Amino acid sequence: MFDPLPLNGLILVSPRRFSDPRGVFSETFVRERYREGGIDADFMQDNQSVSSSRGVVRGLHFQSPPFAQAKLVRCSYGAILDVAVDIRRGSSTYGQHVSVQLTAESGQQLYVPAGYAHGFCTLTDMAIVDYKVDAPYAPEHEDGIIWSDPDLAIDWQVEHDAALVSDKDRALPPLARLDTPFD
Repeated sequence: MFDPLPLNGLILVSPRRFSDPRGVFSETFVRERYREGGIDADFMQDNQSVSSSRGVVRGLHFQSPPFAQAKLVRCSYGAILDVAVDIRRGSSTYGQHVSVQLTAESGQQLYVPAGYAHGFCTLTDMAIVDYKVDAPYAPEHEDGIIWSDPDLAIDWQVEHDAALVSDKDRALPPLARLDTPFD
């Protein structure tokens, strides 16, 4: 099932899951089915992030063109709060965000098109996040906005002082100081 979210281009995916006494089976990506559901990205790389405690915040990240990335994100172990912020200049939802809880139990995924800053917060003591991207990592094109930007008012579901954030992510600018590369 493919459910469009309130911000243009974001899609919450609920793959079919088959359970029996042995466990669960799910097809986490079928190109043609995803294209029919509105996700027409040519994914070229899979990434995995392992966080060992609750309250790890990663983000809010993006890459600028020509290396802008669309992402298909899922939590394969534990639970996360996944967040996407519209940074497309001229968009009617510029500066707005969507947050969804992704869990290994639900198997849901979030499709984040290029033009959004993306981040997540771990909600369990261990969380493994897998995501596909449609452009290679290009460090000279990476950028972001600070996770704690008061103008965004994102409820990360962790106390500000308890969040585990990298020094690199703490140094990112607020959205108001971002010269967005997306029109």
